[in-house]
Amino acid sequence: MNPIFHHHKIDRTVWAGGQECLFFSGTSYLGMSASEDFAALVSMGLKQYGVNHGLSRSNNLRLSIYEEFESFVAKHAGAEKALVYSSGYLAGQATSSLIAQDMDAIFVAPSTHPAILPHGNSHHVYGTIAEWRQDCLDYASNHSGKNIAILANALDALKPEIYDFAWVESLPDTNRYTLLIDDSHAFGVMGGDIYGSYSTWKHLPVELIVSGSMGKGLSIPAGIVLGSASFIDRMEMHAMYRGASPPPPAFLWAFLNAQSLYKGQFRKLQHNIKFFKSLIHDIKIHSGDWYLPIFRLLDEEHVKSLQQHKIVFSSFAYPTDNDPVVSRIVISGWHEEGDLMDLKDALLARGE
Repeated sequence: MNPIFHHHKIDRTVWAGGQECLFFSGTSYLGMSASEDFAALVSMGLKQYGVNHGLSRSNNLRLSIYEEFESFVAKHAGAEKALVYSSGYLAGQATSSLIAQDMDAIFVAPSTHPAILPHGNSHHVYGTIAEWRQDCLDYASNHSGKNIAILANALDALKPEIYDFAWVESLPDTNRYTLLIDDSHAFGVMGGDIYGSYSTWKHLPVELIVSGSMGKGLSIPAGIVLGSASFIDRMEMHAMYRGASPPPPAFLWAFLNAQSLYKGQFRKLQHNIKFFKSLIHDIKIHSGDWYLPIFRLLDEEHVKSLQQHKIVFSSFAYPTDNDPVVSRIVISGWHEEGDLMDLKDALLARGE
């Protein structure tokens, strides 16, 4: 699919080729990026805090909104403490670089986002989940007193598939384990709320750390790290935190004051997923776990049909141009039932 250059905010519809098309792509899973109510809150935040705050968090002049935001997110995510960064990539790199300093072995799951891959440390990215899991189990069973890091995304947004980390409980307690999960596609989607996977896996016998972008499902231009108080305290002393500017405070203020909007959009997204699944039970597309808003197209005729029926969907090679093209439908909280029925009709029209 050729790139579509757009000059307005992305909503449930976009203009492509001179036509208004339904939009089933992107990562604004809750639809907050197009919410007028949320935009109004951001505007109020801008009036209070200005357009940006370029001071280091270690500066002697500080804005309390950052600590308020971190405490709020940590509490609702089920973590002891949180640290906010200007992007998910920076949050991931700061976290992985600190973790890697102390590790004897690092096991990286397939498709793990580069944001949490440590630089300058020996590690192997595995080709399959089974191989990754088994190698980690074998290493842990044959060693003791080791510091072992396990790195993965919370979910694979391309397949789509949510990763299960329950197997970590079977690792022998003769080693120390750190589990780092990238929640970029989980915020706003999984965990029974908008706060991602931390609460799901906090019971595991590991040092659990979650990092990720808040710019997808939550529409906040920021990154976050969730973890124990002792780990976050170490991160606060890290040069990648102390030397970097934080995200614009207006968005954090808007987030804190938009909780009812987020909850409403979360409920709407879950309704849209359930409703769409009820429409497509006889259509051959891969839907993954029940609460994921991502549906992978398996039939090239479906791809052609959607293109013919003014449906814009996700279709591009990833992560490099040399990788296969992956075509997906992404449902959002901004869609209406009529949009989903039109999408179903377009899928059924394959070959016509």
